[in-house]
Amino acid sequence: MGVKLAVARRFGANLRRARRRANLSQEQLGSRASLHRTAIGLLERGARMPRVDTLVKLATALEISPGELIEGIAWTPGTAEAGAFSIESRDEPEGG
Repeated sequence: MGVKLAVARRFGANLRRARRRANLSQEQLGSRASLHRTAIGLLERGARMPRVDTLVKLATALEISPGELIEGIAWTPGTAEAGAFSIESRDEPEGG
């Protein structure tokens, strides 16, 4: 699995877990965050990565810090070479 896909899937798992913890449907979260429910589904499946403004909308709608949605995703800055994302290993995220 490519790193970009792994990052998208980790974000999606974090979003799904936070949404379920808040006891919200995808449609309810979408309404609170001014997003369509299909956008929520795409994000949760790891088919799409959010822009920063979308990350903030989601965190605000869930009443959590944006950091909770990017938990387990790390960036290593580069000097002469490009930096890289990495995914912290842990047990399989809830729900998949």
